[in-house]
Amino acid sequence: MTVARLKGVACLALASLGLMGPAPMAIAAEAQPAPGPEILQKMQDAARNLDYAGVYTYQQGNIVLSTRVVHIVDGTGERERISLLDGRPREYIRHNETTQCLLPDDRVVLVERRESERFPAVLFDDGERLPAHYELQLADTPDRVAGRECRDLTLVPRDTQRFGFRICADRDTGLPLRAQTLGPEGVLAQIVFNTLEIGKGVASEALAPTWNTSEWKVVEIPIKEVDLAAEGWRIPLPPGYEPLTQVARQMKGGREVKHLVASDGLSTLSVFIEAYSGPEGQPHDLGLVRKGVLSVYRKRIGDHWLTVLGEVPADTVRDLAHRTEYVPLAVR
Repeated sequence: MTVARLKGVACLALASLGLMGPAPMAIAAEAQPAPGPEILQKMQDAARNLDYAGVYTYQQGNIVLSTRVVHIVDGTGERERISLLDGRPREYIRHNETTQCLLPDDRVVLVERRESERFPAVLFDDGERLPAHYELQLADTPDRVAGRECRDLTLVPRDTQRFGFRICADRDTGLPLRAQTLGPEGVLAQIVFNTLEIGKGVASEALAPTWNTSEWKVVEIPIKEVDLAAEGWRIPLPPGYEPLTQVARQMKGGREVKHLVASDGLSTLSVFIEAYSGPEGQPHDLGLVRKGVLSVYRKRIGDHWLTVLGEVPADTVRDLAHRTEYVPLAVR
């Protein structure tokens, strides 16, 4: 999820969710019709079309990180400023599909041109496939987040390929105020607004970056579309997951990394492929690595390193990595 929803890739490819104890909730009475994907689409529309500003917190285990967001829609489209308030300073300035990542310690601006979804956006498509893979349950009683009344929508997975989610949406606008990732043991990760202002009080001046970047180095992140299947890769995605993007990026040292992003509409999986560069270039962690809610599996396939990661159960990334094959064009 978004949560953004993620995590050695380009600066702009990273975003995640975080953790807190589960809030009490009551499931809607049986007499009420089951909620459909339109309730999620309302949340998505609110995240894209409303003016809002606030601070949200990402929580996972002992990690707590705060972020300030300003989002305004004007005659030119969506404009957004995201400022990380903890750790090394960093800001994201977005105008529609163009995002600038500001790195003040390096005096560098990284520019990437592609669609991206971050909290409070929750969907990666229209959500029509979600009921086949999640049971949607709308809470009967309201909750309260950042001083605003909201209602929880819980998405219970119908299989073991994905985690569950609980999203509390603002009663008046539908804007997601809190998003939680759920596992068998409870809440694994959470992202939640601490302060929030919606509407006319959000000033466009708040979109201005913190630093004067006129003399900073500007680096355009080169991205090209690729077709991994046409190159010989057989990547059997779990049920419900469909490819969103397939691109190649130039990384440090001239390395090219191919990146497939797939989603079931709510959760995402990433597959990274790069050339094998000998034992000295071996990734530090082969096999399965768990980093909180994130599962990572790395292995070698022929002359390539394969990395599968996602905010999904460990078995999902492990199985996908083991079932992935490379059939070179010359021998097909």
